[in-house]
Amino acid sequence: MAPENTLAGFKVALDLGVSTLETDLAITKDDDVVVSHDPILNPDLTRGPDGQWLATAGPAIRTLTLADLGRYDIGRLNPASKYGQQWPEQKPADGQRFPTLADFFAMAGPSVRFNIEIKTNPTKPDLTVDPPRFARLAVDAIRKGQAAGRSTVQSFDWRGLLEVKALAPDLATGCLTIESNNFDTIQRASGRPSPWLGGLDLAAHGGSVPRLAKAAGCATWSPFWRNVDAGNVKEAQALGLKVVPWTVNAPAEMERLIDLGVDGLITDYPDRALPILAAKGLKVR
Repeated sequence: MAPENTLAGFKVALDLGVSTLETDLAITKDDDVVVSHDPILNPDLTRGPDGQWLATAGPAIRTLTLADLGRYDIGRLNPASKYGQQWPEQKPADGQRFPTLADFFAMAGPSVRFNIEIKTNPTKPDLTVDPPRFARLAVDAIRKGQAAGRSTVQSFDWRGLLEVKALAPDLATGCLTIESNNFDTIQRASGRPSPWLGGLDLAAHGGSVPRLAKAAGCATWSPFWRNVDAGNVKEAQALGLKVVPWTVNAPAEMERLIDLGVDGLITDYPDRALPILAAKGLKVR
């Protein structure tokens, strides 16, 4: 609906009545915590100081200072890109820059909840700072923003989540997972622990992803929406976990998941989800 991970986009969500903002983090060369889905500059949505779309991906945000990053405009999608063509309803907001996490907190105000994703990849360690450092910088920024009590830190790379719990036991964490042909952080068929799971072994927990998430200290399990069924929702909630699937955009699938009893939805289209919640007598909170 609006440029992703921008202050303009978050304002659209808040104006609709969304209760929790989900965003992703990156770390600059000078250790500023900024909001970005990608660890590198994405040419599908980034224009340089000359106003032209980047010709190729990169550089990595970790190689740029905050001042360097401020030279790039992320206020619209490149209409010639396949990614840009996925979001025909998006309204541009030219002049948007990569916000810092402090900017994000200040814009949102004191009552909004936050779902904050640490973006590291065990198979591409050179793209970002290492998980312990990333976790420390994120925790420090969340505390500085006085947002710890209303934030959940989530990640596919559970190494960072284990660091967060060690640094801030009171800060809630969310275990992101996916099992699909294109991306699989569980890797149950490999017969050995997945590098995404912070050293935890699926086999040692009976092959149960909810039990694995519980062992990681997570308060929330956020599976890919296609991986959700009645059995694993019930199992996770019996363990005391909240179940918040990502990223579900089709109204029929939203209804299916709500009927399974999930605790929340991550979606690119809150305008589709909110009427469904209202029709079912559910409140956004």
